Amino acid sequence: MEVVIAGSPDEVAQLAAGIVARVVSTTEQPVIGLATGSSPLGAYRSLIDQHRSTGLSFAGASAVTLDEYVGLPYGHPESYRSVIRTEFIDHVDLPVERLHSPDVHATDLAAACDAYDRTVVELGVDVQLLGIGADGHIGFNEPGSSLSSRTRIKTLTDRTRSDNARFFDSIGDVPRHVVTQGLGTITAAAHLVMIATGSGKATPIAAMVEGPVGASCPASVLQFHRHVTVLLDDDAAGELRHGDYYRETYRHKPPWQHL
Repeated sequence: MEVVIAGSPDEVAQLAAGIVARVVSTTEQPVIGLATGSSPLGAYRSLIDQHRSTGLSFAGASAVTLDEYVGLPYGHPESYRSVIRTEFIDHVDLPVERLHSPDVHATDLAAACDAYDRTVVELGVDVQLLGIGADGHIGFNEPGSSLSSRTRIKTLTDRTRSDNARFFDSIGDVPRHVVTQGLGTITAAAHLVMIATGSGKATPIAAMVEGPVGASCPASVLQFHRHVTVLLDDDAAGELRHGDYYRETYRHKPPWQHL
């Protein structure tokens, strides 16, 4: 796990976008894992800018989403497929038919979860963007999730629904259930990129990076992955015990060794 502490959220966004851009420009038929929430928005804006200014093309790429609400109608603006389109896909040349997301409107939702899990695995995700929740969840894998879990239906806690209520008229409008890639599914990706900014992420980041691995902090499973990049601003890094070490090692990183 490589921890990179940047000076500002803008620097974090630029670093994350650079990782994705390199994969897209050097990989034949790349597959990108896209996350929602506020954490990756700066990276999406940077990638859109690169697409417009430098011609960075996503025409040969595919994308998969991490999760989706259950119970929202097709096209609801807060469905995660809609958010990903609004914030990123509709502004670049990635064909929308190659944007894959779970079918939460299927009659047999459990079978649809299994089918989506197979799709993600068969595509093979080259780089997966991630954010982290206040309780250490990634995707919608809440505390207590199996570290080897697969795509499935999950019930959201009131804390998570409250965190997401800012996107809805009230907490009562936030769905109680979701479909999410499991921790085992997420960690099958070749490269995981965690993006976290702000002091509100300092506690879960410290638990993820330096705490014990366990279901009480689902994101801690990333400690077992062979290629994880954690991109933080100073505030999100505020509770790390070894912050000075991470800064020093990144400062002296060999110029040929990219993130």
